[in-house]
Amino acid sequence: MRLEKCWFCSSTVYPGHGIQFVRNDAKIFRFCRSKCHKNFKMKRNPRKVKWTKAYRRLHGKDMTQDSTFEFERKRNRPERYDRDIVENTLKAIKKIDKVRVARAETHHKIRMGGKKEKEQKEAKTELEQSINMVKAPGAVSLLPARKHKVPQQQTQENRAMEE
Repeated sequence: MRLEKCWFCSSTVYPGHGIQFVRNDAKIFRFCRSKCHKNFKMKRNPRKVKWTKAYRRLHGKDMTQDSTFEFERKRNRPERYDRDIVENTLKAIKKIDKVRVARAETHHKIRMGGKKEKEQKEAKTELEQSINMVKAPGAVSLLPARKHKVPQQQTQENRAMEE
């Protein structure tokens, strides 16, 4: 069973699925769905369409320089294997999976790093800009520069008065 790659979005095209377009120069284009085929017919560049893998790689959204992706390439001819080589390869695949997961986690940490500080900064600027919605406009100008501590006796008296 041969799994092909979509020419436009680089997703896998399973047997019996998708559309195949053959140009006059005998170049074959395979598409996973009509969405990719229509975008190809409209002469859109996959590197400029945000949902494609080409766009994500170009703009640093996905990991591109990972040597473990080379194991994914096509092999069209059958090979004769040795048991020792197969055993070592299976061990290496497990190590590669661990490395790939670790790299994906670090990639995610790098991409999400500083998000909390950025959100706090945005919230602070929004609060400063729209302080009049929280407090009355006249009260904002009358606020003292420093906050003063209220003695405990006054707060207890206020509670007694409220009750």
